[in-house]
Amino acid sequence: MRKTLILLCLALTGYLSARSQSVNGVSIRNLKSEHAIIAVTPVLLSPKVTIDIDFGQEDKALVTKDTEVRDENDRPVQFNSAVDALNFMSTMGYEFVQAYTLTSSSNDSIVSTVYYLLKKKKLEQEK
Repeated sequence: MRKTLILLCLALTGYLSARSQSVNGVSIRNLKSEHAIIAVTPVLLSPKVTIDIDFGQEDKALVTKDTEVRDENDRPVQFNSAVDALNFMSTMGYEFVQAYTLTSSSNDSIVSTVYYLLKKKKLEQEK
């Protein structure tokens, strides 16, 4: 029984670590940048939000910068709220620094995007 429980825990740990979220093909946990900006934009006619992450990634020629968080199946991740997105980024090793809102209008609609400045958490041995 004990061996079965240990094997189940190890298998579950491997499964969860294999399920990684990424931005522009890079795992969020493995980002080298010290800072990131997340943009939280409401999804039209939905209580959910879309989060885009800018960590200073390079634009490729003739391709717009991919800033969407994608799951292990390369589908965009949908968050329930800005707090859900911030909690997600906290589990990825980032902490909140500051927030600001920019409002834009186009085609008779107004969209407010909230930008959150985040900083990578320092590990205890780095302090």
